[in-house]
Amino acid sequence: MNSSRKFVEDMLKKCTLIYWFSIGFTLQAQINVDEVKRITEMLCSPEFHGRGYVNDGDKIAADFIAKEFEKVGLKKLGSSYFQSFDFIVNRFPGDASIVKNGIVMVMGEEVLLDPACPEFRGVLRPKVFTAAEVFDQVAFNEQLKKMLGSSNNNCVAINITSTDKDTLAFLNRIKYELTQYLPVIEITDKKFTWSVSRNQLKHVFFQVKKEAFKAGIEYEVLIDADLKNHTTQNVIGFLPAKKKAKKTIVFTAHYDHLGRLGRNVYFPGANDNASGTAMIIALADFFKQTPIDDYNLLFIAFAGEEAGLLGSKYFVEHPLLKLKKIKFLINLDIMGSGEDGITVVNGSVFQEQFDRLKNLNTQEELVKTVNIRGKAANSDHYWFTEKGVPAFFIYTMGPNKNYHDVFDTYENLTFAETLDLATLLRKFVEGF
Repeated sequence: MNSSRKFVEDMLKKCTLIYWFSIGFTLQAQINVDEVKRITEMLCSPEFHGRGYVNDGDKIAADFIAKEFEKVGLKKLGSSYFQSFDFIVNRFPGDASIVKNGIVMVMGEEVLLDPACPEFRGVLRPKVFTAAEVFDQVAFNEQLKKMLGSSNNNCVAINITSTDKDTLAFLNRIKYELTQYLPVIEITDKKFTWSVSRNQLKHVFFQVKKEAFKAGIEYEVLIDADLKNHTTQNVIGFLPAKKKAKKTIVFTAHYDHLGRLGRNVYFPGANDNASGTAMIIALADFFKQTPIDDYNLLFIAFAGEEAGLLGSKYFVEHPLLKLKKIKFLINLDIMGSGEDGITVVNGSVFQEQFDRLKNLNTQEELVKTVNIRGKAANSDHYWFTEKGVPAFFIYTMGPNKNYHDVFDTYENLTFAETLDLATLLRKFVEGF
């Protein structure tokens, strides 16, 4: 009786060990979604200042990413995780406010400065024109001459509400030409979208939502802006293959965003691209625990993407790894949703690899759809493909439409397909 009981107990222990081993193996074979969330939330917190060029937000982010690379166990290519470079950028480090009837307008929601705005302190008295009136060039030029010779109105306000796409394109050229002569306001019903400028306009230009604009009153404008040379850095970590390998697969994502617009407003950039940066760090952690036999892995968090793909351009011109040694590059941006699937830029350029990715997704039943797109210079993959490096740029699609605005926050991300997308990416890489 005792021997039978002992036999049963031993079998139960073995079964329990097998069960927990299998559970542990399953967990190990998946990306850590909680880590993706943690890193994303940290990168878009106020302490990082929108990862831009005020208060060294990009430098704070780069230091954080380097520590995450070190924690994962990635190696340095050289003496540091950093690759530094510099460029000219327009910044708003101090005042950035517009006051209407004694009340400060809400920057980023009611009003938005153009990223190329110069420094300005003064009162604007706008004269309002419709799109049709601007198109009547003879009459409009006469009005401008009167304004330039008068103190009554010192600013042009163009109402573009309910204007079609082609008309907007024409007006876009006109409004920037006008800033050579006097300040310009655009009255709009369109979504606010901000960016980074590497130059300055001669006169102030800003947008006002139509419901926030009031004709016939003065606007007090206070803008501190400086055009300066800024030093930033790419962050690079290397993971060698289990056995010596000649070729390398590269994961990239830009970590920079738009930064601060004055003292009180910053652009968190959660989806664009704290989410992509978090994804490559989590993938690095996964592959450190589950290495690939035949390929080295390189992880690059690029700076300066929002200023014109500058970090990736600098890397391609000053490669720390010979470009011909890159087997494939996967650039990730806007990774925070995915309910409607993903889009693969360069899918039609590298059709064989795209077909394999799509077939993998079908077999594993992961993301909703894998859409194909052609060549586009819209993210950091571009300079690599221009140099002959095969690359995809992958971004998610979903109901979250917050882009380059103050609403691109961590709280607005769902991470709905983070695990499935990470699974697809690792299986794709493991299949090379």
